[in-house]
Amino acid sequence: ASDVYKRQEMYDNWEELENSIVNCKKCKLCTGRRNIVFGEGNKEADLMFIGEGPGADEDKEGIPFVGRAGQLMNKAFQGLGIDRSKVYIANVVKCRPPGNRVPEVDEAKACLDYLRNQVILVKPKIIVLLGSTALKNILGNEYGITATRGKWIEKGEITYMPTWHPAALLRDENKKIEFWRDLKEVVEKYNSISSLSLIHISE
Repeated sequence: ASDVYKRQEMYDNWEELENSIVNCKKCKLCTGRRNIVFGEGNKEADLMFIGEGPGADEDKEGIPFVGRAGQLMNKAFQGLGIDRSKVYIANVVKCRPPGNRVPEVDEAKACLDYLRNQVILVKPKIIVLLGSTALKNILGNEYGITATRGKWIEKGEITYMPTWHPAALLRDENKKIEFWRDLKEVVEKYNSISSLSLIHISE
């Protein structure tokens, strides 16, 4: 993995990493959570999606992207032939910020080592950064979502595609077309570099 992901002590297996977060109190978000929303999907995926943080539905169920924004993302996945169980999905922060506000700098910082560790273990070839929070925390504050959306960025062994967060599509219909176009490019690139099939082929 690129240097972006080498910081604190890293766990070399999922069990230790998942156990390390169980009673996390690294930031104030721990006080209001029902569930830690760690991540979901194929732990050896070549394609990973990173969002901002859990909302109310995610906090309740402990699963990322299950609310309205997640349902919208699932629809796009279905339309493009992406099997959700074949990719890995995580967020910058694992606990819900109050009122779904943007995670504060100290909150994101406290949580980022978990995400870095997830990336190291998954070893994805492509990461889709969903929205500004994911973009800035992973690639740096010099990147803006409006300017970089839909453009491939290569760092280390990973190729990144910044796109809109699905929640933004709920507020602005026009962004749906761009989101769809970006994911279509992701599928095309994925098919050219991965030996793993994204599409679920029923027996």
